[in-house]
Amino acid sequence: MRILNYILLAVRNPRESVKLYKQLLGCEPVENSETFALFVLPSGLKIGLWLASDVEPKPAAPGGVEIAFSEPSREAVLRTYEEWKALGLEVLQEPKDMPFGFTFVVQDADGHRLRPFVLAAKPR
Repeated sequence: MRILNYILLAVRNPRESVKLYKQLLGCEPVENSETFALFVLPSGLKIGLWLASDVEPKPAAPGGVEIAFSEPSREAVLRTYEEWKALGLEVLQEPKDMPFGFTFVVQDADGHRLRPFVLAAKPR
């Protein structure tokens, strides 16, 4: 069985991306160089920030990935929204109810979409 435990994001500047992702993920990277940074989350999921120009084969452009974050409540989603908005992240979708739950979407400097959400009682 394959296990999904690693996400690589192509970024323009790993050192700059680390500044943001430290705040978003609440932890320090275990590796942090000019071309690559690695976060290991308590769940074991690894998130790598790789210099886009070093990725092979070359991506068409940085960005284009959406990362979703489960939140425990609607209030937690709203707190995260205020925190991330204060970081200067571009808001692509204001907090709203959707068929699957309550959510919003922001975008980092490389165009990666970040979606915190709490599941609806009866998601569709």
